[in-house]
Amino acid sequence: MTTSTGTDWAAWQESWDRQQEWYMPDREERFRIMLDMVEALVGTAPRVLDLACGTGSITARLLSRFPDATSTGVDLDPALLAIAHGTFDGDDRVRLVTADLKDPDWPARLPYDSYDAVLTATALHWLHAEPLAALYGRIAGLVRDGGVFMNADHMIDETTPRINEAERAQRHARMEQAKRDGALDWADWWQLAAKDPVLAEPTARRYEIYGEHADGDMPSAQWHARVLREKGFAEARPVWCSPSDTLLLALR
Repeated sequence: MTTSTGTDWAAWQESWDRQQEWYMPDREERFRIMLDMVEALVGTAPRVLDLACGTGSITARLLSRFPDATSTGVDLDPALLAIAHGTFDGDDRVRLVTADLKDPDWPARLPYDSYDAVLTATALHWLHAEPLAALYGRIAGLVRDGGVFMNADHMIDETTPRINEAERAQRHARMEQAKRDGALDWADWWQLAAKDPVLAEPTARRYEIYGEHADGDMPSAQWHARVLREKGFAEARPVWCSPSDTLLLALR
C-alpha cells in the first residue's frame, strides 16, 4: 500500500523481511509452524496478541492465512510501528498499541482482557532473564484457558558449546557471503530508515529508546519451558527448531 505520504509500506515490509531473513533463513518455515499450531489448538478465527509486533510480520501472515482472525499488535519502537500503521491502515481486524513490555501495567493498554493466542518472534531476547520471567507471568494472565503462547527466538543450550560454535561459524560464513552478494544487515537497514522522509523522525526516537541494540539474555528452551510452567501454563515444549532457533509453545 502506498499512502498519501508517498510511502510504499509494502516495500518497507519486504525490505524488513529480507533483512531478517539474512539472520534467519528458516524464518518463513518458523511462521508456518507457528500458524499450524494456532490452527491445531485454537482454530482459524483466533483473537491474537502479536507481542513486540514490530512491523506486523506475524499479523500479516496470520490474516493472510486466517481472514477471520483479529490481531492486537503491541510494541514500543516508533519506526517499526509506523510501518505497521501504514501497512494495516483501514483494516478493522488490527489494533496497534504502543507500550513498554518492561512496564508492569502494559496489559492495561490492550483492548481485550484475554486472547486465544499470544505470539512473538525474534524479540524477547532483548530482555534479561528476570524481566522476561516477570513478562511470562503477565502473559499467562492474558491467555485464556486452553489458549496458547508461542515464542520463536534464539534459545541457546550452554551444555553443547562445540555444537554451538560449529553452527555459529557456518551460519556466519553464509551470512558474510550473502552480504557480499548485497544483503542488508541490521545496521544497513536502519541507515536506510533514517534517510527516509517519513521514517527519519520515528527512527531517531527509536534510537533514543533503545540505542544501537538492546542486548538481553538467550536462555535455553528448557529454561523457557520451566519458567512458563511456573508462571501458570499447564504444558510447554519446543514444537520446531533449526540449528540456531526454537519455537516454544506453552498451553494454558
